[in-house]
Amino acid sequence: MRDIAQTTLLALLDAFFHSGALVFGGGHVVLPLLRAQVVDPGWVTPDTFLAGYGAAQAVPGPLFTFAAYLGAVMKPEPNGVLGAVISLIAIFLPGVLLVYGTLPFWDTLRTRRLAQAAMRGTNAAVVGILAAALYDPVWTSAILNSPDFALALTAFVLLTIWSTPPWIVVAITAAAGAAMNAFT
Repeated sequence: MRDIAQTTLLALLDAFFHSGALVFGGGHVVLPLLRAQVVDPGWVTPDTFLAGYGAAQAVPGPLFTFAAYLGAVMKPEPNGVLGAVISLIAIFLPGVLLVYGTLPFWDTLRTRRLAQAAMRGTNAAVVGILAAALYDPVWTSAILNSPDFALALTAFVLLTIWSTPPWIVVAITAAAGAAMNAFT
């Protein structure tokens, strides 16, 4: 659709609707899809994308709200508040339509063995997609040397072992990253 879209508004709607329609499982699965939709055409730089993803991890709520950030910071218009609203609506719309479309049939569908097996298989596949999303773009663009790895490992330990609140971990790693950049 992007080829036939004469306006960036249609391209924006297409990009975020497409990403929302292809996601199943968790919000992190959308990361590679969003990256392909906004970084590849040059709407958002890779660094801005990664910075927004980091900020989205520090706030509660679904990762889909990251679409609002992307819509606000992207280069072509509509951007800003209008771009954020359009992007947010477009990414949530496929899921909302699916819920309202299947809700009348859900009680019957979820009792069928074939549907249960399909859900288990899909949930297992999501684990692999999440690992791929962690590796590319997060790992490949953020872990470039030993100090980067040490910082990521420290953040992981703070989150998982010491149960440090995510916003504190983000603040600590942002300060440490700034300090590392100042000394290199």
